[in-house]
Amino acid sequence: MQDVISSNEDRMKKTLASLKEGFASLRTGRASASLFDRIRVDAYGEKSPLNQVANIAVPEARLIVIQPWDKSLITEIEKAIRSSELSLNPSNDGKVIRISIPPLTEERRKELVKLAKNQAEQSRVSVRNIRRDGNEELKKLLKDTKITEDDETKGADDLQKLTDNYINQINKVLEEKEKEIMEV
Repeated sequence: MQDVISSNEDRMKKTLASLKEGFASLRTGRASASLFDRIRVDAYGEKSPLNQVANIAVPEARLIVIQPWDKSLITEIEKAIRSSELSLNPSNDGKVIRISIPPLTEERRKELVKLAKNQAEQSRVSVRNIRRDGNEELKKLLKDTKITEDDETKGADDLQKLTDNYINQINKVLEEKEKEIMEV
């Protein structure tokens, strides 16, 4: 029974981590190196993560400076940023790429909050699906007489507590992200 609980808790942890990762790439009005986590650059014949071919610095709240380790990649990095869904306009001086982060419009902020809420809801649904799978595993163990009815009831209660805990964590992460997005 404990195996069922711990394996489902691991799955719930991964769901929460995935949500946080997704939120990191959601653009707010602030400059952040994590905006570029999903950007891949065509370097030396293969797609490499941007942070593996360049140094990303945030010297000011609305400025990002990207310094490629190999100057010949500067145009590829610019191309990758322009073609991303970030809607940013990089400029370079031959050595570094500078990107100023424009303030978000009220309409765009509301769109981003809506997107964040959708991602959070998908995570909540995933957590509930994990609970359902766990309950089914417990019922199967009961049917195969590997656990008692009391164990199954206790396991279901433990799964419900885990589910409530992770849904609360998802709600907190969403609340923080909403504040960050709506911050002017």
